[in-house]
Amino acid sequence: MAADTDREHQPAVSRLMLFFAIVYVVEGIGQARVGIILQPLTSFLKLEGWTPLQVTAYFGALNLPWVIKPVFGLVSDFVPLFGYRRTSYLILASTCAAVGYAGIALLERPSEFALFLLLTSYAMATASTLCGALLAENARTFQQSSLFVGQQWLWFYVAIMLSAFVGGELVEHLSASAALTAAAAVAAVAPIAVILATPLLLEEARSKVDRETFRVTLTGIVAALRSRPLWLVAAFLFLYAFAPGFGTPLYYYMTDRLQFSQTYIGTLGSIAAAGWIAGALLHRWLLRRMSAGPLLCLSIVLGTASAASFLLLTDETSAAIVNFANGLAQMIATIASLTLAAQHCPRRAEGFAFAGLMSVSNLADICSINVGAFLYEHVFDSRLAPLIVVSAATTAVAAVLVPWLARRRLP
Repeated sequence: MAADTDREHQPAVSRLMLFFAIVYVVEGIGQARVGIILQPLTSFLKLEGWTPLQVTAYFGALNLPWVIKPVFGLVSDFVPLFGYRRTSYLILASTCAAVGYAGIALLERPSEFALFLLLTSYAMATASTLCGALLAENARTFQQSSLFVGQQWLWFYVAIMLSAFVGGELVEHLSASAALTAAAAVAAVAPIAVILATPLLLEEARSKVDRETFRVTLTGIVAALRSRPLWLVAAFLFLYAFAPGFGTPLYYYMTDRLQFSQTYIGTLGSIAAAGWIAGALLHRWLLRRMSAGPLLCLSIVLGTASAASFLLLTDETSAAIVNFANGLAQMIATIASLTLAAQHCPRRAEGFAFAGLMSVSNLADICSINVGAFLYEHVFDSRLAPLIVVSAATTAVAAVLVPWLARRRLP
């Protein structure tokens, strides 16, 4: 009977897998924090005389939409657009992303395109919120939480790998402004794929605003706010993501002290993304049936070790090794934590609950990168090694919550 049910659901699962792949390829290209525009924009601001702290603060402003994701989730949970809670909003968000990046491609100064850049961040955060809600809804229906999470992040990092390589090549072979324009043009075209794929692949029942729907949705949101396991998952996500980041200081270190070319720095981004892809495949083939406690412990051990491994970064070879290892460790941690998050989302409030958990992680990430940049400049006197040690030690602190998470029964 179970096998017959699986075969019956297989076409729907396959469509969702293709849909998640397309959406997250576009997310990997279009997110300013990690996508094709990251290195061109960072290089452009560096040549304009910006310090690491200033660059980090500029990117930090783009993180605000990722912190208020529950707002987008609430709107889509409560207010269907043209009869749909997810589909119409996803098409609208993708359209806004395309318009925002087109505006950046036509402008030259950071002050001129800042609002367009912020628009792309809001659009991508909205799309991510909607996909998180779809993941939580369909994971409950098809009992495929880890498979869907792994599919999303696998293709997200396939896109990041390609984006990092292309971004590095643009910076290496074009002027700073031309590289930024070219990257923005590519990012403007990518969302068209989501606009076309959403109505073709996503099957969503029509919704309407009425008293009963409002009551059921409100009940789900109240249940989410009262859920102790959900708050425990949120605490874990915050602790794990809060480790002081050293991404921007590392870029300056590799550029100024190690004298890496921009092409090779872009290649390192691709190597790190390859590590994420390897982590996704490793999870799918070997770790998928591991229970929550051991998988979370493994994630923390690998995350701590991979962060500390950056102390060994001295040349191009060691840089490639530690970036790949870090990507692999981060992917396993991401799948473990997001699967845990998806399984704790109450029915009819999936958009709000899953977005809320992701916002906790994103808020911690904002604190992480800014605290890391501050420590690098004002505490550690532009020395990278002490910052790496602090980051690795902070990652290990999240282990204190694993025993409680592991013995919680999933709803």
